[in-house]
Amino acid sequence: MHNEKRGHKTEQVFARRVCELLGEDTKHRVPLAQVLPMMIEKSQFLSKPLLKEQTKPLNFRLHTEQRAARRAGFNDLVASKTNSLEILRRFEERILKVIEEEEIKIMRKEMVPKAQLMPIFDRPFFPQRSKKPLTVPREPSFLKLKCCIGGEFHRHFCYNMKAVK
Repeated sequence: MHNEKRGHKTEQVFARRVCELLGEDTKHRVPLAQVLPMMIEKSQFLSKPLLKEQTKPLNFRLHTEQRAARRAGFNDLVASKTNSLEILRRFEERILKVIEEEEIKIMRKEMVPKAQLMPIFDRPFFPQRSKKPLTVPREPSFLKLKCCIGGEFHRHFCYNMKAVK
């Protein structure tokens, strides 16, 4: 309510000012456009910004020819490297093929059956007994075993010779 009353009062005050400025003959005319808000009493003309001088472009050179020459050199280098790798690969294949053929020849020579020597039957083999004494088995005594970790017997066997007494 207060906003409406205040708005109505400001419209009346603005209408009075406009009438005083324009005169009585404008009252009788039918307004076609909307009235300007109360804040703008005088028209403000904005000044144009000062024009800056046009800047001259700097002299610059593109290095496309140099880059193209370097790229062509690089492409030649890569092509020569791939060609050399291809030649090496072919050479290695030839060497492997020759080696394989030689191995096949050797294997064929080995596969030829040869006569074996007859075993000597007049001196038969008699194994001799060992002169070492037999081991005597004994049962372990868990009471004498001590663990190297804490001095007590654990689940695992700790065969520390110093701990056994």
